[in-house]
Amino acid sequence: MILILVESPSKARAVAQYARAIFEGQVVVRSTLGHLRDLPEGQLGVNIPADFRPEFVIRNQRAIDYLRPFVKEAQQVYLAMDPDREGEAIAWHVTKVFASELRGKFVYRVSFHAITRKAVQEGLRRRRAIDEKLVKAAVARRVIDRLIGYKISPRLWAHVDGKDLSAGRVQTAALRIMAGQ
Repeated sequence: MILILVESPSKARAVAQYARAIFEGQVVVRSTLGHLRDLPEGQLGVNIPADFRPEFVIRNQRAIDYLRPFVKEAQQVYLAMDPDREGEAIAWHVTKVFASELRGKFVYRVSFHAITRKAVQEGLRRRRAIDEKLVKAAVARRVIDRLIGYKISPRLWAHVDGKDLSAGRVQTAALRIMAGQ
């Protein structure tokens, strides 16, 4: 069986239809429903002394439990998440969550910029490895977002009335410019 994993269920039906036209045998398309792992909610989740290592936790156990039998049965797995750094990170997280089930199997990263017959079939033919640089960019962005949110937002609250404010990457830079620093 060939298993194709996409991010959203709405893409699965069309991708399955187009993929079955180019692959022999059984083709199954399933959705991860987005991220399977993330930084923990309600805590920093970044080990600062250990070179800012992120401490990922399972985010969607139900999706993992649902996908596990398909991953186990598949001979080939195509990770067809979105063609951006977040999609690359989701694909990488899939390989971490299902590391034992994927051992010894062909695992490919594919992407499409549209859900059309031509785009899907071309994307499936242009299989590749996961782009580690894009994964590192996504992880770095997530860590920086968390550090800014947990370390800078409380300082913002101390100077601005309202604890519902959050300092994001753009807001923090804008505040720094406004402060003349």
